[in-house]
Amino acid sequence: MTLPTLYGIPNCDSVRKARSWLATHQIDYRFVDFKDAPPKTTTLNHWLEALGATQLVNRRSTTYRQLTQADKTALDAGDVAAILAAHPTLIKRPVLDWDGAVSVGFSADGYARRFGL
Repeated sequence: MTLPTLYGIPNCDSVRKARSWLATHQIDYRFVDFKDAPPKTTTLNHWLEALGATQLVNRRSTTYRQLTQADKTALDAGDVAAILAAHPTLIKRPVLDWDGAVSVGFSADGYARRFGL
């Protein structure tokens, strides 16, 4: 079994809650900071296939509001992976990728179900 990988940025409240929950339940995981290691296009395509753009793209974020109109148009036209690769903080957080299944956001109940606790 592979280690779960949690993607996000360390100062995000939801990411902090997820990391705390994992530590409390003694679940080993790998953390990937979007700012230090933005997800590759292949990873983004996997997430998009699993979740869809509606769940993955944070259209209420500061990053989204700061996008150029050209980037917003490209996003709406379906060039989602390229825009997310260029602006990884546009991705809803945290992303949990484990054994081929992907989830976004944090809820204690959701994580408990996911890890069989």
